[in-house]
Amino acid sequence: MSIEQIKANFSEAQNVLTNFINNPDNWDNMKKAGDIMVDSLQEGGKIISCGNGGSMSDAMHFAEELSGRFRDEREGLAGISISDPTHITCVGNDYGFDYIFSRYVQAVGWPGDVLLAISTSGNSANIIKAAEEAKRKGIKVIALTGKEGGKLKEICDVELRIPHEGYSDRIQEIHIQIIHSLIHYIELEYFK
Repeated sequence: MSIEQIKANFSEAQNVLTNFINNPDNWDNMKKAGDIMVDSLQEGGKIISCGNGGSMSDAMHFAEELSGRFRDEREGLAGISISDPTHITCVGNDYGFDYIFSRYVQAVGWPGDVLLAISTSGNSANIIKAAEEAKRKGIKVIALTGKEGGKLKEICDVELRIPHEGYSDRIQEIHIQIIHSLIHYIELEYFK
């Protein structure tokens, strides 16, 4: 790989971020998502997060920043990622991989909670089923998507989409920035 190819990676990442920044709808949706999450936590709800592969890592990161801490010392907040390997392998074995997240939402989700559903394509079957189960239970769905938003865009209450048609790593790079921004928003609004 040449230095020019390395630089091209950074330039592409910068362009994807610039496109996100220049869309004013994203700022409205960030605030809506943040307000939904803060309202849930203030009412005693929790935020459940899920994703596949790298998006699962992002879902776990989101939850641990809430229950642990992000920037400032504060009490823990109710954030749970669906990442327990015993749950995933049990449900995957008994019901199939498409149900690993929806069964968890069915078991521990309550009206007033929030589901943070992460799918770079917006078409992951197990994420779609989790969002459908959340809606059935009166749980609001915040979706982090990419490309054209997929089926998930039709199910969620708020969508934050990275409309990049290339590899999903560029989408995930902006997803983690969105996650950090949402956590920061929650901390500032919840504890004011």
